[in-house]
Amino acid sequence: MDGLINFNKPAGITSAKALYRVRKITGVRKSGHAGTLDPTADGVLVLCMGRATKLVEALMDQPKVYRATARLDVTSTSFDTEQALTPVPVDAPPSRDEVTSAGRRFEGEIEQVPPAFSALKVSGRPAYKFAARGQAVELRPRTVRVDWVHVHAYDWPTLDFEMCCGRGTYVRALIRDWGKALGCGGCLTSLTRNAIGRLTLARAVGFDALEQNPPETWLLAPDEARAWLEERPIEIPTRP
Repeated sequence: MDGLINFNKPAGITSAKALYRVRKITGVRKSGHAGTLDPTADGVLVLCMGRATKLVEALMDQPKVYRATARLDVTSTSFDTEQALTPVPVDAPPSRDEVTSAGRRFEGEIEQVPPAFSALKVSGRPAYKFAARGQAVELRPRTVRVDWVHVHAYDWPTLDFEMCCGRGTYVRALIRDWGKALGCGGCLTSLTRNAIGRLTLARAVGFDALEQNPPETWLLAPDEARAWLEERPIEIPTRP
């Protein structure tokens, strides 16, 4: 079996474990995924089966669209709710205009320091293993691309927004920096990946669909996927 699966990863499972379960369903061992989702996140996870594993790098370069919620009155060592929350005193909550304006400052190519609680390697080991033990982790800033940031709703301290970005961008880190720009905290509370390139959440399939329907209903052939990747290598979704 060769092709792509536009998979809807549920929250509460790692990307690796999701792939392992799909391997058992499909019987295909040669497989991989293009772009890891944190265990607490859900949404589009592109699985590459058989010959389609050659497309992983090209798919990683596709723009990704996320819908997220955050709290601006707290922070944590992981910048999400996986670690203990710490209140951040604020003299006066920012207005919606101030929040929107601050978010727009992160559009374009920016320098971003990844969170210590991440899978990036430090001395050959994932950074989160050091961070979980309370050991200091120093990660260098790196250039990432944020195509746009759109605020859907804001009611202090809760922020609901959508963003489109390139590979290597950490939503948790953007929220951290967004909060700092406002003189507030910044902590991710929920995250859904709505799209990777043309592969959208509306057309993604879950475990049940894979088990109950024939492959032709959910498998995208490698040649078809390669054709649209070559036709428009980078196609930025429009801002809401």
